[in-house]
Amino acid sequence: MTDNAQERLPATVLVVEDNETNLYVLTSWLQRAGHTVVSAVTGEEGLARADAGPDGDPGPVPDIAIIDVRLPDMSGFEVSERLKNSPRTTHLPIIQISAAAISPADHAEGLRRGADAYLDQPVDPGELLATVTATLRYARARQRAERLAQRLIALNRATMNVYSAVGFHSFAAAATGGAAALLDGPASAVFLSPQAQAVHSMTDDPQGPVRIQPVHSVLLKQLASHGLNQDTGVTIVRVPHQQWRAVLPADHLPGDVALAVSRTKRGRPPVCLAVPASALQSADDEQLLQQLANASALALEALRTYNEEHALGLALQRSFLPKELPSVPGVELAFRYLPASEHAEIGGDFYEAVQTVNGLLLAIGDVVGHSVTAATVMGEVRHALRAYAVEGHPPDHILHRLETLLGQSQPGITVTLCLVLVELDERRLHIANAGHIPPLVIDPKEGPRFHDPHGPLIGMGLPHPPPTVVEIPPGTRLLMVTDGLVEVRDTHLDATLAEFREAVADGPEDLEEMCDLLLDRFGQNKNDDIALITALFT
Repeated sequence: MTDNAQERLPATVLVVEDNETNLYVLTSWLQRAGHTVVSAVTGEEGLARADAGPDGDPGPVPDIAIIDVRLPDMSGFEVSERLKNSPRTTHLPIIQISAAAISPADHAEGLRRGADAYLDQPVDPGELLATVTATLRYARARQRAERLAQRLIALNRATMNVYSAVGFHSFAAAATGGAAALLDGPASAVFLSPQAQAVHSMTDDPQGPVRIQPVHSVLLKQLASHGLNQDTGVTIVRVPHQQWRAVLPADHLPGDVALAVSRTKRGRPPVCLAVPASALQSADDEQLLQQLANASALALEALRTYNEEHALGLALQRSFLPKELPSVPGVELAFRYLPASEHAEIGGDFYEAVQTVNGLLLAIGDVVGHSVTAATVMGEVRHALRAYAVEGHPPDHILHRLETLLGQSQPGITVTLCLVLVELDERRLHIANAGHIPPLVIDPKEGPRFHDPHGPLIGMGLPHPPPTVVEIPPGTRLLMVTDGLVEVRDTHLDATLAEFREAVADGPEDLEEMCDLLLDRFGQNKNDDIALITALFT
């Protein structure tokens, strides 16, 4: 319905007039113009009728009030003032009318105390009806502006919610609840989740829970055929009640349905938002629903793209990691790898164990940053590391070669990496740490201690110092981790490392049990990958 059409709508008019003749005349003029009249003969009765329906039950507030100034129980000025001070009737437009209070001072007082217009009796019927029309025009325009402002706020809130959704359940709640809040009533949504499951969600009101259930994917094609077909964009179509229930019998929307269908890319399934057709009372309402549908389609497309990239990154990341560790006499090994939470970005954590001519080389590292690029660089570094190790290069030489490789192939990328060469015959470790979390050496007599000396990160273009040598009597254990296990937001790393060292000191000697203990205690609800490798030298 257009704004001009709304302005011409008949109104419900409250007439408060104690004179029977005047009341009859006013009522006749208004009814002949198509208006509905609710009458009262006292101020108290007029206040009650304004705040309740004509039968005394709570009902809609009249569209406009015509109030005589001289009433038997109170003045029309007081009636107007009380109506304007009541939250329920504060927006009610009021026309004061009087045959006695006709001085400029009376007019001024009436307007000051709540009247929107003031007419002297006897009044011409044309003037009365024109004043009613003009007053309604202004009041309805103001109400539309206030209503639109509130709905724009609701649209902004709903848009932020759909864009911040991190899974299809939260997206369904944001899109469906947003449509319900936008149009203040029940709403439904149908879309294809990032996991390729067609979903139907619905809610009874803005404060109600959102119910979600799977549906057949062909439903999206049926709904899109109502107006969008295979095109991109957004459109609103009216669907008759029986036709709507035929395609979606489990839905709860009453009457005919207004369906907003939006698609951002060809070949993608659309996002469909549905509300009762009666909820769209103006062109503004249609545009707001279209904007929410379009925002929802864009947000779901971004969510779908993120999930596809996340799955690709995880697959890529796991393909780069070793499937098993080598079996070396005199060394027991255990490892764990735990990818970040489903909604975190892909990281570049990795571990490695390579049997070389110089001994067993253990490595753990992390490409700085989180992205598919980080996972790709991780694979490149790990494969190069294996090649340099198999060629027999000592740890510090491997770091130098990786520095050169990274500077040429991935400038600007940095990597933390800790290498430990195990010379079991000599009972010693050669530790070269390039900016990584220090390895924990657990001496069977002296207990655990972090090996703190380290050089710069790889990728900084700086020289790397030679490795340090640590003696390892029988029973020594080595623990190497990435920062995802030990870093805690808002907690200093030294404090977490101290707690970590105490947990190892008090923990089991069995490597597998130790890995499980550390993950259970330090690895819960982390937003970063976790890699852990531990060794026992017998």
